[in-house]
Amino acid sequence: MNENTENGGDLSQFGGAFDLENTAAYAAWRRSKLTITPRAGAAPSLKVVDLSQPTESEKTAILQQVAESNFAIYQAERYSENEVEVGAQLRAFTDAFGLRIAEAHRSAGTNGVVALKVSMAEHQRGFIPYSRKAMNWHTDGYYNSESDTIRAFVLHCVRQADIGGQSQIIDNEIAYIRLRDASPEAVALLMDPSAMTIPESPEADGSVRPVSIGPVFFIEDGKLIMRYTARTRSISWKSEATQKAAALLQNLLESERDYLHTLTLRPGQGILNNNTLHNRTAFDPSADTGTSQRMLYRVRFNNRL
Repeated sequence: MNENTENGGDLSQFGGAFDLENTAAYAAWRRSKLTITPRAGAAPSLKVVDLSQPTESEKTAILQQVAESNFAIYQAERYSENEVEVGAQLRAFTDAFGLRIAEAHRSAGTNGVVALKVSMAEHQRGFIPYSRKAMNWHTDGYYNSESDTIRAFVLHCVRQADIGGQSQIIDNEIAYIRLRDASPEAVALLMDPSAMTIPESPEADGSVRPVSIGPVFFIEDGKLIMRYTARTRSISWKSEATQKAAALLQNLLESERDYLHTLTLRPGQGILNNNTLHNRTAFDPSADTGTSQRMLYRVRFNNRL
């Protein structure tokens, strides 16, 4: 946390910063944003004594960090090692921040908690989150409809992998800055309401997930929201120019070093965030059975921190 920040992490004073015509507001916001956002390796792991009952001071510290970088890393000291119980504790933790569960996910268990682990279950087989494979840059729920927009989520470690399974994070606002500095025209293309299309997809239960059409960047109540995936299959872009803008964004994410945060979550540790850009490395490559002990819990929400 940057204690020397004059505005305490509050960037709301910079109205119009996301207006491509308002270069003065953008310059002021950009300067403040790059000052308060922790650089690579400098994001603290904030202590939470009891996962199910965060104190007011613990919540304040987490919210301050989220205000500065759109994510906060926490380490709980007291939490259950029982998978069912820790799921309930995690929901109590997020309830304390006023987060509202977003969706009836096909893999959600009690309290909307999804266990991210290697699985061959019919409704999970073939989906990368339930494999040992690497995951490319994305925001959660990029395939959802506008009414099911994911604005925040928590990722909590129950068991870590023996090898690999690192998470990388880039604040969406940092990605916006990199792209706008490189090409305001690319930003405009990716803010088009029909910039990115994810086609409909059949589900294991026989239902069909409908087509999802929308922008990559959009503004909501003065906040920057992002809907993005670096996938190259089952996706289409509005035009060749839009596809080139997306490729430029991908290149900028791959080359980011100053504000790239890399961590291997340990048991009791998690990331509470406003649906920031993230990826995951492959893990446990020597697991000859295809299984792994690694398990993280995830809950997604439709409101921001």
